[in-house]
Amino acid sequence: MPSSINANTSRSGHSLRDHFLLAMPSLTEGIFSHSITYICEHGESGAMGIVINQPLDLSLGEIFEHLDIEAGDDFSDKPVMAGGPVQIDHGFVLHRDPASRWEASLKVTEGISLTTSRDILRAIAAGHGPDQYLIALGYAGWSAGQLEQELADNAWLTLPASSDIIFGTPHQQRLNAAAAQLGIDMNLISNQAGHA
Repeated sequence: MPSSINANTSRSGHSLRDHFLLAMPSLTEGIFSHSITYICEHGESGAMGIVINQPLDLSLGEIFEHLDIEAGDDFSDKPVMAGGPVQIDHGFVLHRDPASRWEASLKVTEGISLTTSRDILRAIAAGHGPDQYLIALGYAGWSAGQLEQELADNAWLTLPASSDIIFGTPHQQRLNAAAAQLGIDMNLISNQAGHA
């Protein structure tokens, strides 16, 4: 019955690429506590995404300095996100710009790409990179079936992503802005998981 979809089939047969995962209050530990994650890839082999609201105590200016990249502007006020617990020493640039411009990019949607090559950082530093971007160290990864199990355990709320929230909303407001699209106030949700 393809036209009739229940919650379980939509979770197992539907890719969450270009969706947000909002951490439920029951996720209290580490980087995922009060987090919003943008899913870049989701398929049979698992999922990967970037946490977009957990800033590190590190600026983009410091990243450029560490990588010996000459910057034309002051980037000391540009935050760098803790993108997830996997490969925390690798940089990821989520941006609105054609993926084909850069050496190593994943086209997530027509308007959003994820780039891991240094050429995009050099372009940003020189002032001719993408206008809208988010820099993160590390990513969030799930093995096959792991994210689906976490969804079944009520660890996450999901909704279609909004590029305005990623690129146009201050990081400390992103979780509540996404929850508001669902008509939810995250501050009023209990941290007790339940099943109806």
